[in-house]
Amino acid sequence: MNSYGDPSSARGRAQYPGANGDHGAADDPYQRPSRDDPGAASRSSDGDRGGWPANHGRAGGTSARASVSGRASSGRATPPGRASADGGWAAPVSPASGSASVGSASPGRARVGGRAGVGSASVPDAPGSGGGYGAGRASVGTASVSGGGANGAAGRARVGRAVVPVSPAGPGGPDDPNGPGGRRGRRGSGDLDPAAQKRAKKRKRVNMLIAAFAVFIMLAGGGVVAATWYSTSVPMPDQLELPLSTTIYAANKKDVVAKLGDENRQIVTSKQIPQHVQRAVASAEDRNFYTHDGIDYAGIARAAWNNFTGGSKQGASTITQQYARNAYENLKDDSYQRKVKEAILASKLNDQFDKDEIMQHYLNTIYFGRGAYGIEIAAQTYFGKSASKLNVAEGAVLAAVIKQPQIDEATGHKGFDPADNLEEAKGRWDYVLNGMVEKTWLSAEERAKLTYPKVLPRKSANEAFGVKTPRGNVVNYVKAEMAERGLCTLGAPTAGKLDCSTALRDRGYKITTTIDWKLQKEAENAAQRKKGSPIYDEPKNLMAALVSVEPKTGKVLAYYGGDSGADYDYAGLNTNDGVVSGGHPPGSSFKVYTLAAAIEAGISIDSIWDARPFTVKDTEIRVQNAGRDVRRTCDQSCTLKESTIKSYNVPFYHVTEKIGADKVLSMARQAGVRTMWETKDIPPKWHDLAKEKPEELAPDPFFNVVAYGQYPITVLDHANGLATLANGGVYNKAHFIELIEQQDPETGQWKKIGGAKADPKQRIRKDVADEVTSVLKNIPKENNGNIEGREEAGKTGTWEYAKTEFNAHAWMVGYTPQYATAVWVGSKDSKKPEIKTKDGGNIGGSGLPAEIWQQYMSKALAGKTAMSLPDSKDIGDKEAGNGKKKELPPPTFPDQGGGNNGGGNNGGGNPICQGPNPPPLICPPAGGDPGTGGDPDLPPDDGGGGGNGRGGGGG
Repeated sequence: MNSYGDPSSARGRAQYPGANGDHGAADDPYQRPSRDDPGAASRSSDGDRGGWPANHGRAGGTSARASVSGRASSGRATPPGRASADGGWAAPVSPASGSASVGSASPGRARVGGRAGVGSASVPDAPGSGGGYGAGRASVGTASVSGGGANGAAGRARVGRAVVPVSPAGPGGPDDPNGPGGRRGRRGSGDLDPAAQKRAKKRKRVNMLIAAFAVFIMLAGGGVVAATWYSTSVPMPDQLELPLSTTIYAANKKDVVAKLGDENRQIVTSKQIPQHVQRAVASAEDRNFYTHDGIDYAGIARAAWNNFTGGSKQGASTITQQYARNAYENLKDDSYQRKVKEAILASKLNDQFDKDEIMQHYLNTIYFGRGAYGIEIAAQTYFGKSASKLNVAEGAVLAAVIKQPQIDEATGHKGFDPADNLEEAKGRWDYVLNGMVEKTWLSAEERAKLTYPKVLPRKSANEAFGVKTPRGNVVNYVKAEMAERGLCTLGAPTAGKLDCSTALRDRGYKITTTIDWKLQKEAENAAQRKKGSPIYDEPKNLMAALVSVEPKTGKVLAYYGGDSGADYDYAGLNTNDGVVSGGHPPGSSFKVYTLAAAIEAGISIDSIWDARPFTVKDTEIRVQNAGRDVRRTCDQSCTLKESTIKSYNVPFYHVTEKIGADKVLSMARQAGVRTMWETKDIPPKWHDLAKEKPEELAPDPFFNVVAYGQYPITVLDHANGLATLANGGVYNKAHFIELIEQQDPETGQWKKIGGAKADPKQRIRKDVADEVTSVLKNIPKENNGNIEGREEAGKTGTWEYAKTEFNAHAWMVGYTPQYATAVWVGSKDSKKPEIKTKDGGNIGGSGLPAEIWQQYMSKALAGKTAMSLPDSKDIGDKEAGNGKKKELPPPTFPDQGGGNNGGGNNGGGNPICQGPNPPPLICPPAGGDPGTGGDPDLPPDDGGGGGNGRGGGGG
């Protein structure tokens, strides 16, 4: 067995992983497009679109978000064993025994659905008689290209063995071991014609000369290297940028939100890799590593002789050469020319770096299977620990895996991952440890005590990669915030900056987000279609979104906008071909901002307004109260507070008409609503409220109906706005990034390059925000949102579908001092826009959205201190409304007291009469003469009667 191994050997490291570390196509938008992915080229051509998280080319026009700029060529990450964008690389073809020469795979792009051409094995013509060779050409299996992608992207090339069909000629025939077909094409033992014998002897002499010359060249390798040394210019490892994966963590710095990159790799230094691990790798791959000069000339000569004399193909690659081949793009082909370049580079590396440095570079570069690149991720994947914690037995397992970390599809060999091939993995492990004893790196006594360690079940290191999870949408906001910090661009890369997707994929960031892992799971449990969620068994077209923000900081604690960050985000912004979408009409839930604008303008919550439906003058706009008949309630005498709690629309239209729609827009903007859509065009036109002036947007295009939520906004913005109200009017921009660190590829150290910057601003007067809260805290208990033992502020909202009786959007939004949470429920099926329960009922804000809100907030607040919300401070003008005061009937007082000094409570049972300044028209003076009797029709609790007693009334 060749102790070095070689990717050109049938059982060497020929089986390199796909882009996601396993067989098949990479399906992660933050990995370079897989060559097996037909849509790869179209998705990677656009880069990150400007503005917000971008997407391009989703099927059906779906406005997905996670578009990533890829590369046509996978560069350094392109592993051998896959069809290259520059040429159809094919696995080595084993020739039939004898001297048939097999042509190499013809270079050129693999066409979609096509095959990479493979040269056929040329065989000498049959002499026509006697025991000569069969006529024809050796049939070589063509390179099968699975799932050919655009621009020649293709999957792993598989090449069948060369089979030499032999024409029967002369005695013996093809089935006779002594005939021409016997011994797989070798000459039989019978007599051959003189011409054939002459040709055979000539071929033998030529082969011997070639082999001898190769041995000479290999033995004189130093001379070859010297002759071409100055003509070969290569960068050194410190000039190479290995792709480093980015890990995005939750706020606890433990749970992983997502991993991004082609290769899951973390750099460690030689000091962080135990010496016994390094020696185990040397034992497995290159036992003379510490003594040779980067090239093992004896091994090369031995391999060359074996190859040219018909033995199995060997490569004799040292660790230094293996490192060179894995790290340098121009050493990916399988040829002897490559071997010469490889040898030159290995010599240069050996001159410039010591053995520990070369071993460090090697162990950070190579693939260990299971999607793990480098020793650090391999240690975590196979043993759940850092490389620095590996013991001798565990280090030997990883060293044994290197030779062939996964199944070789060409040969069928299962490799040396114990999950695939435990018996041979143990045999290779023994080989490694015995080599360490042989080199005196391990004593025989220590070796005897070692047992094969427990290896974790197969779990790809890439399992957490990507954005195709409910947390994936967080990555899109991480990208946007990195661009805001100037670390990358959302559009095309510039001279000094990469596009954000490429930066996240290759530059090795460790990003800590604001996501609270516990709350994130509770948000998913409540809003995602899963068992235990209120939406679980409801109609399949229904979709929910939930965002929760910490009012004191603006941290986004939980975010659910869908099951995949690569698909449509129902909670935030989406960009498709420059069209920004994602908002939903908030309906009456938007009244929180209209109410705040009214209070800011000096209008009291006790002001009185006309709530009767009407048609706006000179328009066809009919303003009504969503089916509520106010004639049975307050009619023309509705207070602003009552109109908010009962969710009447008409008074809010009048308020907006009075103060101006621009004031409502301005208040929403101050609270944190950044984006709003018009509704007259298709697709709807969007506006950035942070950049456009409210007075230029209202009343056209945003008319007075903005008061009660006709114009769409995002769930994220609504949660941010509520957080500002919950925080007494102090605005903190909703954000996702808490800390950004980047790994130094040379030292392996992490350095801080960015973090959250608190920038609280008092955007809304505290008395205004508190007055709004005093009204909103009356709503949750009437709308399935109340959490027992707590005060919460909240507001429901619905919006109808196309003037029908059914709704298309329903909301529940609300907050406590700890959390502000917005929930939306709508339809994800454009053919079924109505939102109905499984029983056919119409869904409103107090239904499914409130149930989801209540479930999430109950879990989120469990164990948290119950905090009170402010009461009304009775500010503003009570005469500002356009309604009529109710005519109160005059109070009546029975002639006699209740026999208990005016009801026995100095003013009856009405609590309002217990205050220091009781209203004189309702509460008579305290006390009174003893009464002689009470009204038998009034219960005692009503302070019954009082005759002529001056204190006998109440009620």
